[in-house]
Amino acid sequence: MDRAGQIQPDRVIRQRRREDRAAAVAAITSHWSNGHTEAQITKLKLVKRQMYGRGKLDLLQARLVGAP
Repeated sequence: MDRAGQIQPDRVIRQRRREDRAAAVAAITSHWSNGHTEAQITKLKLVKRQMYGRGKLDLLQARLVGAP
């Protein structure tokens, strides 16, 4: 803290970087990926947007099962 009793922003930033370093290193070096999951979610959202207001659950299921 400085004389006015406020936390100095640069100290806070450095402290947060130290706290987050392990998570950042793990994210960069890990061989695990959410790519397949994200692709399926994106595909589902696209179909839902296309079908919005035009059908019920059975039509949505038919669209997803028939999709390549």
